[in-house]
Amino acid sequence: MTDSTQSLEGTPLIAPSSTDHPLYEQITEACRTVYDPEIPVNIYELGLIYTIDINAENEVNIKMSLTAPGCPVAGEMPGWVADAVEPLPGVKTVDVELVWEPPWGMDMMSDEARLELGFM
Repeated sequence: MTDSTQSLEGTPLIAPSSTDHPLYEQITEACRTVYDPEIPVNIYELGLIYTIDINAENEVNIKMSLTAPGCPVAGEMPGWVADAVEPLPGVKTVDVELVWEPPWGMDMMSDEARLELGFM
């Protein structure tokens, strides 16, 4: 393994999102419209959206996970996210990548999701 492919100690497992980009709030709202059919909470509050990266050309790259690799809608959910975000005014392109590292855990859910699912 070369130095360029090794993870640096202290490098976050989840890359930071472009929270200061003008489109960020609209994109998170669009992500909140997507639900796992088996769970009555949107995927954003479940913590399945790991990173929303928006570049200067308004090209959006989203890294997301699923509650489990065997999720029955695994192949479909990234498309649902892209379909929710792509129509937003100003968004040029959307690429949604499914990632498994770090693995999703219940600690990634928002307080709202925990309350809705009866974990609080």
